[in-house]
Amino acid sequence: MVNSPQESAQPVRDIGGDGEPRIRNGSALRPQTLLLAFLGIHLRGRDLAISSASVIGVLAGLGISEEAARSTLTRMTQRGLLERHRRGRQAYFGLTARSEAVLEEGHQRIWHSSPVNRDWNGRWTLIGFSLPESWSQQRHDLRSRLLWAGFGPLQNGLWIAPSAVDVPALLGDLRLDAHIRAFTAETVKPTETAQFVRDAFDLEGLAAGYQRFLERWDRRRPLPELRDDLLRELLLQAEWLQLLRGDPRLPLEHLPADWPAPQAEEVFRDLAAVLRDPATRVAADTLDFMAVS
Repeated sequence: MVNSPQESAQPVRDIGGDGEPRIRNGSALRPQTLLLAFLGIHLRGRDLAISSASVIGVLAGLGISEEAARSTLTRMTQRGLLERHRRGRQAYFGLTARSEAVLEEGHQRIWHSSPVNRDWNGRWTLIGFSLPESWSQQRHDLRSRLLWAGFGPLQNGLWIAPSAVDVPALLGDLRLDAHIRAFTAETVKPTETAQFVRDAFDLEGLAAGYQRFLERWDRRRPLPELRDDLLRELLLQAEWLQLLRGDPRLPLEHLPADWPAPQAEEVFRDLAAVLRDPATRVAADTLDFMAVS
C-alpha cells in the first residue's frame, strides 16, 4: 500500500480509534500507541515480522488483556498499518508502507528533534482561515492538522507556530486553499511575545505533562513493578513521543524560567541509553521474529 506524502505523514492520533482501553499502570497511552512504539523499536527498517504471541505477551506486561491486544492487531491490520503472515499455525505481523512512514516520523521526532527551542530566529508562521459554518468536518480536520504541526489559536480564525512550516505539505491534501491565508512574520511593539505565547498555547498543560514524566522517570530505578527493561524502554519511548507530539517547541526565551522540558529531555536521553542494551538482550531472548521479504 503506497500513500501520498501527506497521507503518510499523518499523526498517530489520527489513525487510532476511539474507545480503546487504557493500560492500567498509570499511563494514559492506548494499546495502539504502545504497539506502534514497540514496532518502532523492534521492526522499523528491518525485514521482520513478529508473532502475535510475542505482542500479546509484551502488552500483557503493561496490563493489557489478550482480548484488547488481539483487537488492536486486528484493527491495525484492517487500517493498513500491519500485514499478516503465517508460519504453520502461528500468526506474525509485519509493517506496511503506511506504518513504516508513521514509525519513521516518530523516530525522527524522538532522536533528531528536541522540545527545547534555543535557536529560534524570531519568525512565526501564521495561518488565517474562514470556513462556511456548515463545514464542521473540514474545520475539525484543519484544526487537528494545525495542532499536530505545533500551531496554537492566537484569536478566532488565526493560528500561529514558532517556526517555518511547509504549509502546502501540511494542508494541501485538505483542499482548502481558497479559504486559507499563510504568512511568516515577526512581532513588533506593542505586541509582547511572551503574552501571546501564554494566550495561544496551553503552557500549564505542557508543563504538567513534563512534570508527570519527571515524576515517573527521574529516579534511580524507575517503574520497578515492570518485569524487565524491555517494558521500561517501550513505555519510556512511547510516553516521550506522546509529549513531543503535543509540544509546539516554543522559544525557550519566552517560557517560564523553570520550564521543565530541558530536564525531562536530559532524563529521557540518559535513561534511554541505560536501557538500550539490557532491553535488546531481553528482546533477543523472548521475542519471536520471522524474516519477510
